[in-house]
Amino acid sequence: MATPMPANPICCPEFDPVPWNEKTFDWDNKKFVKEKVATLFFMPLNFGQIMKKLDQKLTHASATAPDGLCLSEHKSMWKMDLYLAVDKNIADAENVTLSGKFYSKVYEGKFKDTGKWNTDFKNTLVSKQFNTDRCFMWYTTCPKCAKKYGKNYVVFIARLI
Repeated sequence: MATPMPANPICCPEFDPVPWNEKTFDWDNKKFVKEKVATLFFMPLNFGQIMKKLDQKLTHASATAPDGLCLSEHKSMWKMDLYLAVDKNIADAENVTLSGKFYSKVYEGKFKDTGKWNTDFKNTLVSKQFNTDRCFMWYTTCPKCAKKYGKNYVVFIARLI
């Protein structure tokens, strides 16, 4: 079910990890809008600013972001691509689609554990004999909402080949 983007980008919907933990699923031309985020040693610098920009575009287009799904794909220590799932194409945005078979695993804890989670996720893919060509992270809530809910979930998602 599609959930509208919150009017205030620091107010995130509560995340249910069960449908995403250790699941394999297919996407067929799943719609996203793509933006670029600057990073410093993988730490996002303008993430909030980009999310506000995307929220404005969705609001203007009367679009929604199903499940609040927003994927981060680190391209280097200095840049990251952001993919926000949308229910329709958005004017004045880079509209892209993702297709294929995917595997996801949910982690919970402090953002500083992302490196450990990444290692565990790669080891999980190897143990399941999954090959991948792309990996994404879904930071399901902002730090303020993670504190509010008492949980900080991050979903790792790999496209399988």
